Formats: sequence, C-alpha cells, structure tokens
Amino acid sequence: MDHHDARSPWQAMARGRYLRSAWPWRAVGYLAGAVLTGIPVLLALLLLTGTGILLIGLPLLGLAGVPLGAVERRRLRLVDPDPAPSPHRTPAEPGLAAWARLRYREQATWRELGYALLHGSLLWWVDLSALAVLLGAPLILLSTPLQLALAGDGEVKVLKLWLVTSYPAAFACAAAGAALLPALLYPLGAFAGARAALTRALLAPRERELRGRLAEVTRSRARLVDAFEAERRRIERDLHDGAQQRLVALTMSLGLARLDAPPGPLADQLAAAHDEAGKVLTELRELIHGIHPQVLTDYGLTGALADVAERSVLPVDTEAIDPGLPRLPGSVEAAAYFGVCEALANIGKHSGAARAALTARHTGTALLIDVRDDGRGGADPAAGTGLTGLADRIAVLDGTLTITSPPGGPTVLSLEIPCPVSP
Repeated sequence: MDHHDARSPWQAMARGRYLRSAWPWRAVGYLAGAVLTGIPVLLALLLLTGTGILLIGLPLLGLAGVPLGAVERRRLRLVDPDPAPSPHRTPAEPGLAAWARLRYREQATWRELGYALLHGSLLWWVDLSALAVLLGAPLILLSTPLQLALAGDGEVKVLKLWLVTSYPAAFACAAAGAALLPALLYPLGAFAGARAALTRALLAPRERELRGRLAEVTRSRARLVDAFEAERRRIERDLHDGAQQRLVALTMSLGLARLDAPPGPLADQLAAAHDEAGKVLTELRELIHGIHPQVLTDYGLTGALADVAERSVLPVDTEAIDPGLPRLPGSVEAAAYFGVCEALANIGKHSGAARAALTARHTGTALLIDVRDDGRGGADPAAGTGLTGLADRIAVLDGTLTITSPPGGPTVLSLEIPCPVSP
C-alpha cells in the first residue's frame, strides 16, 4: 500500500482518497478470504458433528475454533491496522495435554467456537452475497460487450433482467457498470469494516481477559522479585560466612606475623599487607551491607530505617517512624530500605538541605514512607539523580513514588507499597 494512504478505510473515505488507495481491493480480499475459509470450516463442522465419530468429534469440536481464530486475527490486518493479539495464555507446562487443559478452561476458546459455528453456517454466505451484489453486478455489466460477442445466438440476458441484442445497448450496459463500480466500492468497504469489527469483538481480547492477563503478569513479576530477593540474601550469606571470615582470619594472621617480625623490610611489607587486608575487609563489609543489610534481617524495617538515618551525612529526624511497624515481605522491606537510602543520598548530594525528616507507617494495607528535606527544591527525576531507577524499583511491587519539589523547597519524596498485613 502506498505510504500516502490513510491508516484505515474510514480515514481514506473521510479524506476523499478511498478510490485512489488500496483499501477497496483490501476489502475485496478480506471478504473473498472469508469465503475461502468458510467453506472448509463448514465441511469440518459437518464432519465433527457426524454421528459416526460423535465421541471423537465432540472433544475436537471444542477446539475447532482455535486455529480459525488465529487465522481470522491475522486476516484482520487487511482492513483493520490495529493489532489483534491472541487472548490465549501460554501453558505453564509443555505438552499437548497441558495445552488442551488450558484451552478448555479459557473463555476465548468457546467464543472462537461460537465464531466458527457462525462463520461456517452464515457469515461466509453473507460475505459472498455482498461480493456478488456490490462487486459482481457492475463487473457483469462491464463485460456485456464481451458476453454479446461470445453469444452464439446474438443476444444475452444481463443480470437475468435485460435482454441485449445490439452492441450499442451492450456498451450502454458497460458504461452503466463503469459508473456503478466506484459507487458500490464505498458500501463494499463499509461492509468489510463492519464485518472486521464483528470479528474483533468476538476474537480479540476483552477487558476482563486483559485484566486477567495483567493480574497474571503482576503475579509473575512478584514471583521474580521474591526470587531476586532470595538470591540477594544467598549471595550476602555466602559472602558473610565465606569470603569475609577468610579475610578476617587472613587479617589476624598478618597482624600476628607483623608483631613477631623483627624491624626491617619484612616487617614493613607485613604492615602494608595487613593494612591492605583491613581495607579489603572494610570494602567487603560495605558490599555485603549494600546487597542486604543485616540490620534489616535482625531488626526489621524500623531498626533499619533508624540505622540508615544515623549513618546519613546530614541530621535526620526519625521521631515520625512508627516503632510498631510489622514485619513485611522481604522484597517490600528491601525496596523501602534502599529507597530511603537513595533518597537520603540524593538529599546529601543535590538538595543543599541542612536537615531531613523521615516518616514511616503501615495502614494495614500499604506501607507509607515520606522523606522530607529543607533544601532548595526543584528535584527533577529526569536529571539522572537515581530517582528514575528508584521509581522503577517501587513499581515492580505495584508501588508508587511521588515527588513534590517546588523551587525553593521543601522537597517531599513519598513511597507507597501495597502489602496487606493480617492483624
């Protein structure tokens, strides 16, 4: 199709470009394709409902609409440029049995079966009639001179209505067909559009199914978050119990060797090695703390927030932290903790604030945290301050991050993470 054509047949009609575009012939192709698929669908339905194979045919009949639905959604592209994604879910297990069990439980499967019954018994007949009336009639009129030339008796009955015996009359019929054809292409395109709209309504995902698929994606994302958090804890545990303990032992051994060595070059090298091992041990402890702080595991979010406030480069008021915060899922606590860490780090680097205040409470259904500072304001999440990454991290848990930062301050960063807790 030419790149100047409209995005839909309706736009082409509105702009007066319909006849100069490919949309009329795409409409003809769409309706002709319906005829080509309708005949085998009708034969298949008759075969599957035959009494001789009733026990085999009925189970297969339930899935008969699935392949037709896939074909029809692809054919929609001829007259409907909007995507028509499949409403079917992917089986959790491989194999034909798992696929069939899932398909039998989906509403889309039964809608596709209904469409197959409607398509095979009625729709393709209607499409064929529309083609015959709106396209066939003017084409027959156009071919009247050829029909008269081929007629052995010198006469031809056009459309079973008019008897034509002379070439002037035959060319008059051809002229009528030439005038009628472009006029009838408009209702033909409108019919094809309405036919495609019916197909989309029956075979494209409905709002309820889209909500179901969104819920499934959300649950899958939550499982990934939990798995990621479990892996973080495993790495932290391995580093704490393995590499860190060996570094502690190495540091102690170097310290003892340093005490026993006589003054000289060897003692100096042992001292340098001892200091370097101490620095590596400090860096490893900071790395372990960054992966998953032990205080979060031992004392929960209340203790962890108090700890991060104490380690902040500027004074942080923690009086508004609820001391009775319940223990929450590990992924929620970790996201909240690192979110506060990122917020306080940004305040220290970019805000010019003298103080900050931290508020944390649980409503029974969600965790709410506010970080406020008395800085210059004007915080921009798009300025590369880490706020975009923080928002993404909170969004993984279906949470929200909002920032209120007018020029001149104050800046308030609010986190809300849904996490219902039973009494």
